[in-house]
Amino acid sequence: MRRIYVSPGPINEPGDMEYDELGWAQALFAGGFRPGDIAINTFSYHMMPFAMEMVDNSLHMVGCVTVPTGVGNTEQQVNILKNLRANAYCGTPSFLLNIAEKAEEMGLDLKKDLKLQVAFVAAEMLPESLRSKLEEKFGMILRQSYGTADIGCLGYECMLKNGMHVPDDKIVEIVDPETGKQLPPGKTGEIVATTFNKVYPLIRFGTGDLSIFTETRCPCGRTSPRLVKILGRVDQVTKVRGVFVHPGQVDEVASKHPQIATYQVLVTRKEHKDEMIFLIQLKEEVSQPEKLKEEIERSVRDVMKVRGDVQFVPKGTIPDGAKKIEDQRTWE
Repeated sequence: MRRIYVSPGPINEPGDMEYDELGWAQALFAGGFRPGDIAINTFSYHMMPFAMEMVDNSLHMVGCVTVPTGVGNTEQQVNILKNLRANAYCGTPSFLLNIAEKAEEMGLDLKKDLKLQVAFVAAEMLPESLRSKLEEKFGMILRQSYGTADIGCLGYECMLKNGMHVPDDKIVEIVDPETGKQLPPGKTGEIVATTFNKVYPLIRFGTGDLSIFTETRCPCGRTSPRLVKILGRVDQVTKVRGVFVHPGQVDEVASKHPQIATYQVLVTRKEHKDEMIFLIQLKEEVSQPEKLKEEIERSVRDVMKVRGDVQFVPKGTIPDGAKKIEDQRTWE
């Protein structure tokens, strides 16, 4: 081991002494990244392994120069893109949209003043409407990939956008979530993966994500099977702005505030950006509701590692037996 990472959950994960996984590097190359490219890596370098362990090392394997910007600071991100003439982006699609909006707010022409040519996006669903919007705004190529912080890359798009190719260094199955048995191509099931990494081997790791396999040959020439697309989750674990939110974390937030009677997290999407609302029914009226709202929102940030708005709702709004996390997003 070289490092120990702490992912939301919390899960402690070992980092390789020498990183040699091929999947993300294959994903970057398939998406148009080439030696000499200057890439801003806007994934979080804080505690989690994806930005530093996986993407940063994979950019180096391809021969790219990395600017480790991390998340946030959109104005600074725009200035870095402009001043360094960075031509590649790594991050979530919604954050790339934030950067585009900030650059336009600063009076910049996205195609003339910035030089972005390729984007590698992950950790969020990518609706085709958002892909088209970003590609048009920047005049760039944007390709998505799929994987987890535990096991690494499990699928990536080529230039033909014909599903996501499974990388050469993983065994990926689609299985019946109830039985764990393999399903044939064309059937919906859970993505289960195996990696024989010497530091962090995982055998038949259940991702909780649903997809479909196709084994038809891709015209790009790659011969691996492909995941058609990610269809959702097996359980109530939900990814919000690139971070997994667990039902247990919802309970933990509520347990910190004895005024709460009933609660539910509602995940929606507005203008291609995730929104998380913590709906709360109080046991009784409180004298300072705004103060309590701020305290609960602080607990949401501390426990879930993602911001959410708190809304107090009347009794009876949240029905008995309601899901702790209700995902109402649509991907158009």
